[in-house]
Amino acid sequence: MKKRILFSVFSLFTLLIQAQKSFNLQYEAMYTLDYKNFNRSNAKAQLTTFILMMNDKESYFKSMNLYVEDSLKYYKKLKETGDPMTDYATFSKFGCEYPENIGTTAGKIYVTGPIATAYISYNEPNNIDWKLVNEFKTIGNAKCQKATTTKYGRNWIAYFNPKIPLNFGPYKFNKLPGLIVELYDEKDDFHYKLYKLKKRNWVCNFANMYKNVKPAKKEKVYQWRKDSFLQRDYSQILDDADPEFVRKLNRDSRKNGELYNPIELSPN
Repeated sequence: MKKRILFSVFSLFTLLIQAQKSFNLQYEAMYTLDYKNFNRSNAKAQLTTFILMMNDKESYFKSMNLYVEDSLKYYKKLKETGDPMTDYATFSKFGCEYPENIGTTAGKIYVTGPIATAYISYNEPNNIDWKLVNEFKTIGNAKCQKATTTKYGRNWIAYFNPKIPLNFGPYKFNKLPGLIVELYDEKDDFHYKLYKLKKRNWVCNFANMYKNVKPAKKEKVYQWRKDSFLQRDYSQILDDADPEFVRKLNRDSRKNGELYNPIELSPN
């Protein structure tokens, strides 16, 4: 009996590790995100896009820019030349504000991404608690129902389509009786909208291209991101720079740190 349990645990662990590298794709949803990553009175929303890969048991969410870059790397249509200027010009076009890969299963959420000069991964319980609201609105041609939740320090509003029986959505949000087609926080700092959904039937082998990933605790990752602006010292980065210029960069960095508006205001 013990051997059978150990084998089951090992098999599950192996499947999760494999799922981090490739993904069995049955449906593909694409979302826009309007976001304000700084709390300034005159801050304008920026726009980016994401892809949500799904099957009937799990989902995988990542930046569309990163998805395109990783696919080009996987099929060897994009390579580093070794020349910093050339590589910067090539890869900067695929830059993204949110480079985390987010895998969702019934019980856990798995996150992999860059931090400083390394790559880390952490997981958290998939324990989101929704309140269904008897309110509806038409999105496209579909009648969608409202749901609300409080998560990661924000109050969120979602609209889901009960006729699309996929209980997933953008970022880490899921567990509604239908695909989430719109999601935003009550301040409207982060606003996701579905703009395309299609059936697929293939294995995405470049779902996660990060290598040499180290495990981390979410609370430490959260704190590092929160402090990264405040603790940055450009005098350690720039050689022989004008001292006044360095002081200005440090002041601006601290100010940006104080105004930084992450999607998660708390780790839970």
